[in-house]
Amino acid sequence: MGRTIVAVLVGVISAWVVIMLFEFAGASVYPPPPGSDLGDPAQLRAYIASAPAAAMSFVLAGWAAGAFLGGWVAAKLAHRHRLGAALAVGAMVLAGVVANAMMIPHPPWFTVLGLLLPLPAAWLAARLVPRVET
Repeated sequence: MGRTIVAVLVGVISAWVVIMLFEFAGASVYPPPPGSDLGDPAQLRAYIASAPAAAMSFVLAGWAAGAFLGGWVAAKLAHRHRLGAALAVGAMVLAGVVANAMMIPHPPWFTVLGLLLPLPAAWLAARLVPRVET
């Protein structure tokens, strides 16, 4: 059980790193307007409302890729509870999506895809990890 908990923690950290990399990449390709303070909730809402779909796609891809890689790492490390560990990581990414959607208004298509992608991505990752005989 302890190995599974550590696997989930490492998977969540891996997912977070991947998500941040995608978000930084998206911000470099589609930077906010000069002088923007995205720490200000009103400016952040305005930026998201005007962001092109391609910019928003970086975030969605990050959530899916983070759930996938984090789920794969968790499944690889967990050994006995591979699927559960991967889905736990996917659930944590999903919780982040929900929190993000509650704090910042997004286009409906973005929210729906954000809710639909993390768990299947984590499930697929667990299915791709080869079984280990213990």
